[in-house]
Amino acid sequence: MKISARNALDGTVKDIKKGATTSHVTIDVGGQTVTASITNESVDELGLKAGAKVKAVIKSSDVMIATL
Repeated sequence: MKISARNALDGTVKDIKKGATTSHVTIDVGGQTVTASITNESVDELGLKAGAKVKAVIKSSDVMIATL
């Protein structure tokens, strides 16, 4: 796989919650949780299931920081 994004985190699918059109895919990345919102069609095309080894690819032009 070649991709321009530099943030690709190896992980394992923990859970998939399908909605009407969008799924929330929860991924365990070294003990931390990353959640991706993708289409149900993409979940089906990728054959995603709990336990699947995946890469969470993050592409963002901005990172915001807030204080409490």
